[in-house]
Amino acid sequence: MLGVPLANGIVWPTSARATTARQIEWDDLIPPGVPYSEIVGMGEVDEANDIWKPQYDDNALALNTDLHGETVKLPGYILPLELGTDGVSVFLLVPYVGACIHVPPPPPNQLVIVETDPPWPTTDLWDAVWVSGIMTAAPRSSEVAEAGYTIVADRIERFD
Repeated sequence: MLGVPLANGIVWPTSARATTARQIEWDDLIPPGVPYSEIVGMGEVDEANDIWKPQYDDNALALNTDLHGETVKLPGYILPLELGTDGVSVFLLVPYVGACIHVPPPPPNQLVIVETDPPWPTTDLWDAVWVSGIMTAAPRSSEVAEAGYTIVADRIERFD
């Protein structure tokens, strides 16, 4: 469950779960021993759509399975996948603003699909956020990109 947004970016948690989330960074999503510089391979230009299409090698698809089932807290930016009148209920959590929109998407091990109920308010889509919840390390497709992880959000708050 998500928290209820209050004034000044404070979030009141609605989940009864009392597990403390382990704060992680994007580099933690890459398995130990794989350098960040080796997760994106060569690519090609899609001239018809005027975009760069990266090719990902095994390092870009490799997931840190030690995170599977862990309660984690990860910062990032929201790229909506399911948007309704109440807000965003499913989104990609991406490591930087504009990822997947104007540039090639990050590799799968740098993308997280987040499911949240209730939805995150649509007025806060450009703000950096912290997402806390149980992480699953398993490939998952979206219409925008392939993601290596999913978080079922217990709490979302603005990143200050």
